[in-house]
Formats: sequence, C-alpha cells, structure tokens
Amino acid sequence: MIKKFYPFIKEYKKYLILGPLCVLIEVIAELLMPYLMSKIVDIGIPALDNGYILHIGIIMAVLAIIAIAFGCANMFFSSKSSMGFGANLRRAIFDKVQDFSFANIDKFSTASLVTRLTNDVYQIQSTIMLTLRLMVRAPLMFICALVLTLSINARLASIICISIPILLLAVYLILRRAYGLFQTMQQKLDNLNGKVQENLIGIRVVKSFVREDYEKDKFQQANNALMRAGLRAAGLVIILFPIMMLILNGTTIATIWVGGNMVGVGSMGTGELISFVSYIFQILISLMMISFVFMMLARSKASAIRIIEVLDTLPDIVEQQQTQVPVDNKERGKIEFRNVSFKYNRNSDNYVINNINFTARSGEVIAIVGATGSGKTTLVNLIPRLYDVSEGQILLNGMDIREYPLATLRQQIGMVLQKNVLFSGTIRENLLWGNQEANDEVISMAAQAAQAEEFINSFPGGYDSELGQSGVNLSGGQKQRLCIARAMLKDPAVLILDDSTSAVDSATEANLRESFHEDFKDTTVIIIAQRISSIVEADKILVLDDGRLVGFGNHQQLLTENQIYREIYNSQQEVIA
Repeated sequence: MIKKFYPFIKEYKKYLILGPLCVLIEVIAELLMPYLMSKIVDIGIPALDNGYILHIGIIMAVLAIIAIAFGCANMFFSSKSSMGFGANLRRAIFDKVQDFSFANIDKFSTASLVTRLTNDVYQIQSTIMLTLRLMVRAPLMFICALVLTLSINARLASIICISIPILLLAVYLILRRAYGLFQTMQQKLDNLNGKVQENLIGIRVVKSFVREDYEKDKFQQANNALMRAGLRAAGLVIILFPIMMLILNGTTIATIWVGGNMVGVGSMGTGELISFVSYIFQILISLMMISFVFMMLARSKASAIRIIEVLDTLPDIVEQQQTQVPVDNKERGKIEFRNVSFKYNRNSDNYVINNINFTARSGEVIAIVGATGSGKTTLVNLIPRLYDVSEGQILLNGMDIREYPLATLRQQIGMVLQKNVLFSGTIRENLLWGNQEANDEVISMAAQAAQAEEFINSFPGGYDSELGQSGVNLSGGQKQRLCIARAMLKDPAVLILDDSTSAVDSATEANLRESFHEDFKDTTVIIIAQRISSIVEADKILVLDDGRLVGFGNHQQLLTENQIYREIYNSQQEVIA
C-alpha cells in the first residue's frame, strides 16, 4: 500500500527527513528538562546556591525555546508534505476519473467518487500529518524516557514495565475491530452524499411534486445510518481513552507510593522522584500518542483501500496504437454499423443492442425512433466510444473507431445529450467548449444556426452574460439551443442530437432542420426524436424495437412497409387530432 502512495509524496522527501530531525532535537530538549529540574531540587535548593539555580534555570529556558522552535518547524514540514500529498492524490484521482468510461463511473457512482476525492483523501492526508508529528516523536520519547527511568531507579521502573504490556494489549484488542467499522462509516457517507446530490440536482422536481417531506425522511434515514456507524466507530475511542487514563493514573499513584517510601528511607532523592514521575508521564503519554496514531491508521486504511480501488481500475475504453488517421474528405462523416451488439454487463446474456447493421453516408440526416427503452440513446453513445461495442464494428470514415485516438475520434463528433449540461461562467465560455479558438464571428454564426442568438442578445450582457450553475437562469429550450450551438462550433463530421429539440417550438425546430441542411451539408446528422414531425424529412430513419433494427428507410417507405413505424406515426397523429 505504501508503494501505491509513495509517488504522490516523493517530491516532499526533504520535508520527510527534516521533520523527524526537528522532532529529535525537540525530544532531546524536552527530556533534559526533568533531569535539570532534579538537579535544582537535589543540589541547588539544599545548598541555597542561587547562582547554580539561575544557571540551570537559564539552560532550561533555552531548551524550552529550542523545543518550541523545532516543534513549530516540525509542524510546518509535516503540514507542507501532507497537504502536498493530498493535492497530488486528489489530482491523480480526478485525472483517473476523466479517463473512465460511462461504465466505470456507473460502477462506483458519482457520489462515491466525490467522497473518495474529498473525505477519503482528507483522512489519509490527516493521518500523514499526524504520523509525521507523533510517530517519530512518541517512540523516541518513549525509548529515551524509559532508559532514563531505568538509569534513575531500576526497581521503581519495574512498575512501568508492568503497565506497558497491559496498555498495549488493550490497544490491540480495540484496534482489531476498528478497520471494519471505519469502512462501514465511509460507505454510509457515500450513501448520504448520493441522497444530497440527487436532491439538489432534482430540487425543482421535488418542489413541484411537493415531496419535501419525503426527501427529508430519506435524508434523515441516511443521516441516521451514518450517525450510528460513526457512533460505533467513536465507541472505540470512548473505550480506549478511559482505559489509557486508568493505566496512566494507576501507574502514577503506584510510582508516587513506592517512590515516596524510597525518599523517606533515603534511598532516592526528592528531585529524582520528581524527574522520575515526569518521565513516567512522558512514557505513558507517548504510548497514548502511538495508540491514537494507530487509530487514525485504521481509519485511513479503509479510505486508502477505497482510493486504490479507483486508481487500480482499468478504464473500459482503451486506446490502441494508431499510425495514421484517414483524412479523405469524401468519407467525412460516413458511419457504418457492422453486426453491432452491446450489453452493459459483460457477464450478462441480456443485449441492449442486438446485431445492428446500417450505413450513414456523409451529409445524410439519419433519424432514430422507437419506444422508450428500445436502445436509441445507447446506440448513439457507442459512436464516440462512451461505451465500447460488445460485438461487431463501428466504422467512421472507413476505419474502426477503436483504431482512432480517443481525442481525435471525439473531436470529429458533436454530441448534444438528452440532459443539457451547461457550466458556471458566461455564455461565451460555454460555447467555446466546442472550439476554444473560435472568434466572435464564428461564435455568432453557430448561435444563429442554433436559433440562439436572438435570446442571447436579449440579455444585458449578451454573450458575456453569466450563467448560473447548470444554466439555472435559462429555460429548457434556451439550454438546448446553446448546447446545439456548442456542438456546431466543433464543425463536426458527425452531429448527434439525442432528443435535443424537445423543449423548442415547432417553428424553431423547423429553422434548426433548415440550418442542418444549409450550413452543415457535409456533416452527418443523427437525430433521436420523439416527434415524427421532427424527422419526416430525414434521409433515412432507423426503427428500433427492443434493441433490434426492425426498419430502415425514408418516411414514406416506412409508413408503407413498417408496422411499428406506422403505429408510432398513427399514435402521434391521434394525439395531435
């Protein structure tokens, strides 16, 4: 596990060395002070030697300053390395997620990935910081203090030698159960984050259906589950620290009792007893520190395993070595499906797409219709390799899409998904996702083609108007048109519109279709639409039924020859009537 995380902290190696060195100096300074105090009590005070007392006092003050200075330096070095480690690890996880396919993200869930990027990384980061501060200091102080107690009085030191095994046994028995409880707590946190995310994304639906109380109950259940898991884990700490304090106080009482009798009979000096008790405290507090670090390690282990699970996951979509990408403009946008089948679960026998064959030539408008769940969206998601085909081939410009570099493939495809996704920022910044180098003229042309420029110019800031998160200050139709304009800015070889005109009126939709024909003659346009009126002018129409291609032709051919298409068309005519 250490090997997995070492690359993220190796650039801070010098801090990992300087931190423990600072701790070493700090510990030596602290350990010398009880010894010097015993000299004051046993030598300076009985002799009433003020000069000796002042001399030793000045040394102790200097040692205290040294301890404080090097303690602060250790805190700086440990914070620098742990914070840097956390930043590197978060970046690595985020970069990994960017390479994930939809299937990979579905496996973990968005909420779980957010938890791993934030809370799990924080747990490991905090543990590293604590370890660098305490894991060197505590053992060093424990060993040195134990040696000093033995040198002062070996007989009295036997008391601590009895206490240490008892304390270590208690810590072992408690920590043995810690990992499982902390792992459960992180899973409950995943669940809670999922509930919060789902609610905030769908808050308008929640309010429109007056389901606030239902959502509060769902959140409360997840929140209570996390609380119960947290309490079970916290119970370990609740049990551990009273046990530690009982052993600490019992050892101190036994030391004072036995040591007091030794002072009474003159076999031990008063100053020696005072310093001995100080070292006893340092020994036991060191053990408490070590126990606390191990408690943190148990918790961070659960987080570390969850993070490693993400880092070790191989993306489903893998680039193959590519020597040359075809640039023949005659083939630009030509798509061929050859015996394509797809299933979400590789081990399942249930195919969502089954043995699809068709060809879309450059510049054609291809429409896809079918009942809900027939596989329309899944089919178009295969073209930019958001999912990979299970069987068969998809060819773009005469070459298997798996032979393209992913960036090259997706740069040729403009896609407007069912869910219109916009980002915080200006309208211009959102449109530039399609082409970062586009100038104002090109942006305006794409907005005009998408029937968006009129409403953009109606805003006080025009293209520089700020959008709220996910375009919250836009209507559904406005979002759709901005997303279409963004895709058009790519000047793609293939433009995929997945039910992307459902929120616009018929006149605007007609203008959009005209733009496709006039401004994107060389672009192959694939449209998924629920309204037959949106696709009657398409060059070819695919009819899907339960993942199978059951019809392929133009509107008139299908209306005459295809029963399923005719049923869809007639049902919509009845609704219109």
